[in-house]
Amino acid sequence: MNIQLKKCHGSNNDFILIDEITNSFSFSDLDRENLALALCDRNSALGADGILFVMESDVADAKMRIFNADGSEASMCGNGLRCAGRYLCELLQKDEIVVETLKANLQVKKAESIFNQIPTYQVEISPVLFQLDQLPMNLARETLFNDKVPELSEELLFSAVAVPNPHLISYVDSDTIRSNIQKNIAEYVNGPNDLFPDGVNVSFVKFIQEGKIYVRTFERGVGFTNACGTAMSASSLISCLLKLNSFEDGIEVYTNGGKVRCVVHDYNGEYKIDLIGNATYLYDAEISVEIKKPESFTIVQKYDLPEQKEYEQLEAYVKEVINQEILI
Repeated sequence: MNIQLKKCHGSNNDFILIDEITNSFSFSDLDRENLALALCDRNSALGADGILFVMESDVADAKMRIFNADGSEASMCGNGLRCAGRYLCELLQKDEIVVETLKANLQVKKAESIFNQIPTYQVEISPVLFQLDQLPMNLARETLFNDKVPELSEELLFSAVAVPNPHLISYVDSDTIRSNIQKNIAEYVNGPNDLFPDGVNVSFVKFIQEGKIYVRTFERGVGFTNACGTAMSASSLISCLLKLNSFEDGIEVYTNGGKVRCVVHDYNGEYKIDLIGNATYLYDAEISVEIKKPESFTIVQKYDLPEQKEYEQLEAYVKEVINQEILI
């Protein structure tokens, strides 16, 4: 069969987008898993952090499902939702829509550009859950906020939150970010371990100044990525709870893949986060694939799109900030 696809990225967290609304695909979940394993392989002709499948919904304007490069399905993906949201807004000819995800129906809308004329979309990140059994995390307490976990480190302080993807977050200094500590902890909690039976996204965060943070994330099912939308959102929330930043104010979040703006809302102890950032198209392609043996796919045609050149100006600006503030 032939499949039309779009390669896109949010903060250089890159995805393959497959439209099941305008095409008559009838993929099983096993098909989606195998497609993700084959098409996202960095040694293949495509390569990506995951596949965004957009489809019709009975409860929202449309539905998004995301399968990671290892074939697992994620509850949500903020960077992916911006990309899928842009595609769906353009497909449905709307500036604001609601997208059904695995655990919540989330608002998406076109937003003012965060840098030059880069296509920018705002997505809702919720629900926010602090109960450890929601991640899940096996620890003899109900929540974890800015506290030690001796099994992981005797020095670092951790916070745990699900948005709804599970996140383990630690605010650290530049020396710690440059070390292998994050890699060692992340690989442990995403392998056989007693704390996180389903694994967890691990973020190390550096506070730069009020309104600015840097986030590096090891994503469950992927490894270190250029950026993780839900991690940037969760890290912004934790910064507000730590009183490093303020609720309702924009927070510039820098990553190795670019930057976004987060706004954390506090509704009497109930939290929602606006994640605002780019949704950049890289190319359109058509592949020929045997659905039962997707690893043998071939590219029939491919059309590069010009948007990345504009994004590279943002990359250059962010690299300068990171070199000055993190890699000093």
